[in-house]
This record gives sequence, structure tokens and C-alpha cells, in this order.
Amino acid sequence: MPENASLNPDIQKRNQFLLFGLSSVFIISNSIFLFFGYYIYSLLPIALFLVFLAFVSLEKILFVTVFFVPLSVQLKEFFPDLGLNLYLPSEPLLVLIMVLFLARLLLEKNFPVNIFLHPVSLAIFFYLIWLIITALTSSMPIVSFKFVLTRIWFIVGFYFLPLIIFRKQKNFTRYMGLYGIAMVIVVSYTLINHAQDGLINQKASHGAPDPFFNDHTSYGAILAMLIPVFIGLASRLKTKTTIRILLWLVVILFLVALTFSYSRAAWISVIAALGIFLLIKFRVKFSLVAMLGLLTVLSVSFYWGDIMMKLERNRQDSANNFSKHIESMSNISSDASNLERINRWASAIRMFKERPFLGWGPGTYMFQYAGFQSSREKTIISTNFGDRGNSHSEYIGPLSESGIFGSLSIVLILSLTFYTGFRYYNKNRAAPTSWMVLAASLGLLTYAVHGFLNNFLDTDKASALFWGYMALIVSFDLFGQKVNHKTVHQE
Repeated sequence: MPENASLNPDIQKRNQFLLFGLSSVFIISNSIFLFFGYYIYSLLPIALFLVFLAFVSLEKILFVTVFFVPLSVQLKEFFPDLGLNLYLPSEPLLVLIMVLFLARLLLEKNFPVNIFLHPVSLAIFFYLIWLIITALTSSMPIVSFKFVLTRIWFIVGFYFLPLIIFRKQKNFTRYMGLYGIAMVIVVSYTLINHAQDGLINQKASHGAPDPFFNDHTSYGAILAMLIPVFIGLASRLKTKTTIRILLWLVVILFLVALTFSYSRAAWISVIAALGIFLLIKFRVKFSLVAMLGLLTVLSVSFYWGDIMMKLERNRQDSANNFSKHIESMSNISSDASNLERINRWASAIRMFKERPFLGWGPGTYMFQYAGFQSSREKTIISTNFGDRGNSHSEYIGPLSESGIFGSLSIVLILSLTFYTGFRYYNKNRAAPTSWMVLAASLGLLTYAVHGFLNNFLDTDKASALFWGYMALIVSFDLFGQKVNHKTVHQE
């Protein structure tokens, strides 16, 4: 249309009348809803805009979703009687992304189908197929299918779509930048909230991140996952000095927040990632690491009785003092948190022994484990009502819910991802963007370690990073810069 062209006056009047009419209807109806206390209706224009944006650009709606993930809250916080446990606004957006992604897969002729044939992707398909099979045989089918659907839209939104988008390096920095900005808001809120009761107050850390995080352990896990990547961004990203200074300030803020999260598992996971980084940095041979690992396992097995006796003599509970709090990690005689974990693991293993192949159904552990508790293993925080968390393990939990293959599928996904990530980095150290793969692998490693003590993949906050880091690693392996092949990564 020429610049000086204009719409027909009748069409202009009709459009103006339509806009005025719709606006009036919304204002009047919204006023009525507000009068009766229904405030959520006010979000309708935003919801319509996001739907429009999704149809225009799936990439942009993903970035909007990623920004909202750290800020999302559970629906039950506002409407506890609904029986829904969605995270708002992130999960409705992920459902929209899933539908549009599947439509794009069916309609787009040039869709890169090789993303589905990568070993990591095949392992994920095996994981999802097994979840569906065990949902069909579940002791609580409705619960299990809700769980499976949630896992599917997490994987589509945070793995398969980013896998394509991350072909451009700048999209990963945008993804992490948006998540990081929102997380800075959450961390600032949490530290201010925590400071009101004193930062050197371990008990006050538990509820400080609420309502954005249920407790300090999930909050600490996310901080641990972010720190390796933001150190990488601050030290290796080619950008303005001002932005790099800001990135280092974010790293410092996250380290401070991690310290005052009092999450012992998160502290351990960061130390483990640092240890692996040093091994890679100094090119220590895998055979030497494997030999040392085997010697450690044999030594622990040989002295197991002595180790258990020493652990049982440790009576140091969780404390405000950091050194004592660290010491409490090995207290299996009086620390309620540690003992409750053992209770949950033991219950999960008993459930597994009863149904070793198909399990009790995805997502059912919290509703079924009460009857498998031993009275001598119960603690002061034990419950029979399934209202205080899950199995506290990303590996033992699936044993009880999806049987042996459920647990092995998680191990297989992580093993293939780490193999892919560390192999890519070792072969392409000279590539200017290979540090991203190393940073993502180390960020993922913190969660793999944390997964022995907690499980948070049923939350959008952990899933956005867990599957997102995996997508970055696989994307670089498929499309990234290979030094030996002299291909150039898209900027």
C-alpha cells in the first residue's frame, strides 16, 4: 500500500466503532467482576496479547515465558479449593507453545527433523513413552496423566523448541538473560524478606522466597544451576564492559543468595561442579578419575561399618552458624531433615520392591508412600497425608513411580547429555562459543548432584534450566561450530 493511501472512511468508522464497542464491553464487564472480587478477569487483555504474540512468533512467546518462570506462582496460592496446581502465568503459556509447536511440526516442510534423532532426544522419547505406559497401569491414572501432560509441555517448551532456537548463539544469551533478570528480582525480594528476621537465621531462610519458591531448597537448587552459566557469561561473553560488570555483580548476588539460602545440597552441588571444572581445565585423564573413583568406592565399602558409627555419633543439627550447618550434613541420628529423607527413600524402595517393573504410577508417590513408612523411621516432620513434599530424590522417586526403567531413563538422559557436552567441549575448545556448552554442562551437573537429595523437575523453574541446558548442548552438537570442520556458528 502506498504511504499516502488511506482506508475507506466507512471502513475507518466501522473499525473505530468496533474498537470503542469492545473496549466499552470490557471496561463495564471488568468493573462488575472487580466489584464482586474477581480480579483475574483484568488479565484478559494481556492473555489475548500473548496469544496473538504466540501466533506471530513462537520464539518471542518462549522468551516471554522464560522471563515469567522465576516470577510464576502456583494457582493454589490464590485459589486453594480449585484442585489445580498450575504455575501462573508460565504453564498456560507452555500449553500454548506446545500446541503451536506441534502444529508447526505438521505444517512446516523444512522442519529440522534431525533434532528428534539425536541420542539425547531418543532417550527423552523413551522416558516419555515409559511414563505413558506406567500411567496406563497407574494406581491413580488421573494423577499420572496430569503428571505426564505437565512433563510433555515442559519438554516441548524448554527442550525441543529451544533446541531449534539455540542454533543462534544470541538466543541462548537472551534466554539466560531474561531468566536472570527475573531471578534478580526474586533474589532481591528474598534477601529483603530474609533480612527482616536477620540473614544469619537458618529457619527464616525456609519461607523467605515464598510465594515464588515453596522452600529454600528449590531456591538454592536454581541458584546453583545459574551460577556456572553466569560466570561463563561474565567472563567469556563478547559484550560491552558495562554489561560484563553487571553480569559479575549478578554472579556476586547469586553467590550471596546461595550462601544465605542455607541449602546444604545446593552448596555440595556447586562444589562438585567446581571440582569437575578443574578436572576439565587441567585435562585430567578420565581413566585416572575412574580409577580414583573406584578406589573411593572400595574404601567406603571396606570401612562402611566405621563410617556409619562415626555418622551416628554426629549430633549437630541444622544451625545458623555456617560451619555447624555444614557439619549437620552428615548427621543421621538427630537432624530431622536428614532423617526424613532417609524415611522417604526407604518408603520409595519398599514401594519399588512391591511393583519393581511398572511402579505405582507417575506422580503418585506422595499419595501412596504413607503406608510404606516404618514407625521406627518416622520423624517429627513425617506425615501420612501426602502434603509435605515427595521422595526427595530424582533417581529413587521414579523407582517407586515408574519402576526400574523409569529411574534408568533419567540416568540415561543425563549420561548421554554429559557425554555429548564434555565431548563437544574437549573437541572444540578453540571455538569461541564452546564455553557455553561447558557452562551449561556444569549448570546441569549441579542439578544432577542435587537430584540425589531432592527432586524439583515437577516445577517450571527447575525444568526451564534443566531441559534448556540440555537443549543448548544438543543444539551445539547438531548445529554448532566444529573447529575441525571449519563451520561457523550462526551469530
